[in-house]
Amino acid sequence: MTIETSREQEKLCLKVKGRLDTMTSPQLDKEVETNLKGTELLTMDLSELDYVSSAGLRVLLSAHKSMKKQGGSMVVRGVNEEVQEVFTITGFSEILTIM
Repeated sequence: MTIETSREQEKLCLKVKGRLDTMTSPQLDKEVETNLKGTELLTMDLSELDYVSSAGLRVLLSAHKSMKKQGGSMVVRGVNEEVQEVFTITGFSEILTIM
């Protein structure tokens, strides 16, 4: 998995590529934790994400909760059919703002 990070003032975008699973989710968790301070809008660009496991879902939920706690918001964009199916089955499509 690779993560491209870009920031424009208080807006942070993390583009996640590859597989978000047990082995790679700590990398995304650390990236979120490192860059969240001062962020009002976190965008998770998953347009090149091939797979997400329950460990990856946990990181996304944690990021969502952290943003709400600091008064910001998180959006998820570019979700492919396979990842969307996981979000739907797990109920994440009701929790996350998916564009």
